[in-house]
Amino acid sequence: MMLPLDVPPQPGVPVLPGLVQRENFITRSEEQALIDAIADAGLTPFLFQQWTGKRLTKSFGWSYDFQTGVFAPAEPIPQWAVPLKARAARFAGLESDELKQLLLIRYDPGAGIGWHRDRPAFEHVIGISLGEPAAMRFRRRTETGFGRANAPLAPRSIYHMSGQARHDWEHSITPVEALRWSITFRSLRKSAS
Repeated sequence: MMLPLDVPPQPGVPVLPGLVQRENFITRSEEQALIDAIADAGLTPFLFQQWTGKRLTKSFGWSYDFQTGVFAPAEPIPQWAVPLKARAARFAGLESDELKQLLLIRYDPGAGIGWHRDRPAFEHVIGISLGEPAAMRFRRRTETGFGRANAPLAPRSIYHMSGQARHDWEHSITPVEALRWSITFRSLRKSAS
């Protein structure tokens, strides 16, 4: 299924095969507690080769260095995130111990993420959105250009990317007008662990 960017997704209908979403995964008070925990997590500016992004990040469990191309173990996932990791795993139909990586991001106004696929070392991608709403855009090359789709990222919502959405489509995050945070858990491909 391919939806043009100007057509909103219909409730209960997946935007793409392999993309599952749910709004109100956490409460407003949980959202604020998570934002506070992220603020204390020691985020640093995102560096990509010679470029500094408009977002702050920190990885736990595993980290990919975009300066050197090195994928390596990182600090353990913090204790405050362990219950959320278990809930996210249940949402995705996974065991909690399958989620080996945690990525925290604070998006400042004007920040987004360009077109990409997550690193091949990762398999399942589960994201929780906090603060300002955004959209996750998807594109896939076709014979005539690109097939495109658009998925809203509401505050306190969760998504799970696997299968086609994870491997066959690139995705990006639209720039935000106010502060937004994301919490992303990832599993490792069997060959990467």
